[in-house]
Amino acid sequence: MAVLYGKKTKLFSLGSNDELAKGISEFIDVPLSDISVTEFADGEVNINIEETVREHDVFIVQSTSKPVNDNYMRLLIMIDALKRASAKNINVIMPYYGYSRQDRKAKSRQPISAKLVADILQVAGANRVLTMDLHASQIQGFFNIPIDNLLGFPSIADYFENKNLKDAVVVSPDHGGATRARQLADALGVPIAIIDKSRPKPNVAEVLGIIGDVKNKSCVIVDDMIDTAGTLTAAAQALKEHGAKEVYASCTHPVFSGPAIQRIKDSVLKEVVVTNTIQLPKEKQIDKIVQLPVSDLFGQAVLNIISGDPLSGLFRRRKS
Repeated sequence: MAVLYGKKTKLFSLGSNDELAKGISEFIDVPLSDISVTEFADGEVNINIEETVREHDVFIVQSTSKPVNDNYMRLLIMIDALKRASAKNINVIMPYYGYSRQDRKAKSRQPISAKLVADILQVAGANRVLTMDLHASQIQGFFNIPIDNLLGFPSIADYFENKNLKDAVVVSPDHGGATRARQLADALGVPIAIIDKSRPKPNVAEVLGIIGDVKNKSCVIVDDMIDTAGTLTAAAQALKEHGAKEVYASCTHPVFSGPAIQRIKDSVLKEVVVTNTIQLPKEKQIDKIVQLPVSDLFGQAVLNIISGDPLSGLFRRRKS
């Protein structure tokens, strides 16, 4: 049994990102606890916690990436099991928040799925959620429990700073991402550019123009996630056509659905820098993709939560 700052603590992984869970485990020096996750013949999830959690502060690592619905059901059932086993506090470490793109009604009869997920997590019994780079910051307001939204950009900024790119410019793939681009640009001390695009339907984008100077520049496109990579590769091609010297891309969440990997392979992109909020299978680990670990950041957040120390220091970039 691990005791941190006088509190009985346990850490569980539900299988969606065992790599990150192991990194957190090593950082906080708390072993992953035993759990049995099985399925009935019809696909229903069955969970058995193999050790006591009574009066423990429990942390569950579960990124809700593909298969999104399966990963959410495992998480909800685990929360219920912990609550019924008398866990003192149930903390959800959800590096990638599935359904975060559905944060508002874009049309008159659409759901706000990000709010629905927040409600379900709270009803299930979660006491706290720890995530990273929510697609929209207002999602934090969907919760009536603490939710800490850590930032991936410091790790990405450190990576590009160490590359010493000449004549660099940070590029937002759309107007909505300008704040994110400015944050990275300020950290690197470089200007920004914005791609003007239209989106006729989901996962389809058309580049209309580029605002800013990219000619003979090393461009770094920054976004919170890359899904099918259609928008990304179209943006990279447009930058090259406008005279960019080389094009890099970065994001926190490598969703990489459908044709994403092949599109990146075939694109003009030199590198795509991502974090490990989503665990990539071997077939998606190609030479162009660089994955940065964020387990130490989540681990420090866990330690601060247990000790009662503020998390505010984790939102500031530490110069390397």
